[in-house]
Amino acid sequence: MSYVQLTPGERYMLGQLLKQGLSVPKIADQMGRHRTTIWREVRRNVRGNDPLYRWYEAQERSNGRRSRSRRNRRLSDEDLALIERCLADKWSPEQIANRGALLFALEVSHETVYRHVWRDKRRGGQLFRHLRLSQKQKRKRYGAYDSRGRLAGKRHISERPEAANQRSEFGHWEIDTVMGSPDQHCVVTLVERSTGYTLIGKLRDRSAQGLTRQVISMIQRERSGSFKTITSDNGTEFHSYKDIEQATGVIFYFATPHHAWERGTCENTNGLLRQYLPKRTSTARVTQDRCDFLARELNSRPRKRHGYFTPEEMRRAA
Repeated sequence: MSYVQLTPGERYMLGQLLKQGLSVPKIADQMGRHRTTIWREVRRNVRGNDPLYRWYEAQERSNGRRSRSRRNRRLSDEDLALIERCLADKWSPEQIANRGALLFALEVSHETVYRHVWRDKRRGGQLFRHLRLSQKQKRKRYGAYDSRGRLAGKRHISERPEAANQRSEFGHWEIDTVMGSPDQHCVVTLVERSTGYTLIGKLRDRSAQGLTRQVISMIQRERSGSFKTITSDNGTEFHSYKDIEQATGVIFYFATPHHAWERGTCENTNGLLRQYLPKRTSTARVTQDRCDFLARELNSRPRKRHGYFTPEEMRRAA
């Protein structure tokens, strides 16, 4: 395992534990670090004429060393080509910086990637179009009757198992539809909460019957035991959920109306999908093969919450 420098939070914790009089081995155990790492940090930052360890001064010295070590480094043409390939694959600058270090030994910060993108834009380039841009327009519904959620017998999200809430096991999914325009064609997304693993299905319309058939097919194509629960919003396309439960044994739960954050995993994934299926564009020509390709694209993108491992890698480890 490669050495990872102490974070500012770890340096603060080290300072507090030293004040309490703990020994270096005990501090290392509490911090989950090798004691050599702690010895090295203390030796670097405790002077003979000032025996106190001040975490903020230690952090400033660390920043200075890192800055000096990289001051004269320039990205090669090969590095820039790699960055641009990752951008074309819809990786964010932060994903490029962190996953690039793991896969390609690419040493670059996400700020540097952004600078390269904006420099390219000033020169007339198109790299910026690969970035995820949020242009969602929100509107309030004044005076309109809202029928969402008016379906008897639904299980509220508050009844969902704790394992689903805590993302502690594989098999708890969120579901949503992503609309095209101006026709009725759309896609349905299923996103697993613990890994972010995504399935995408094509729908010719947003009807409950069409969605039910597609979701049953998607579940049955997966390995046995992959689905335990599904959480959805209150759209009418999910009103035949009992047919899905009966056919697959999966239990449905419904979020509170207008509480999109209760299905944050799916909302975030749909935002990533919009990079490939922009709003106000038709999905009539999107085939199931295309949906499967887009799912593979999303499942092979590194995620920050997984330490820049991909959903596919996390699923294999589940």
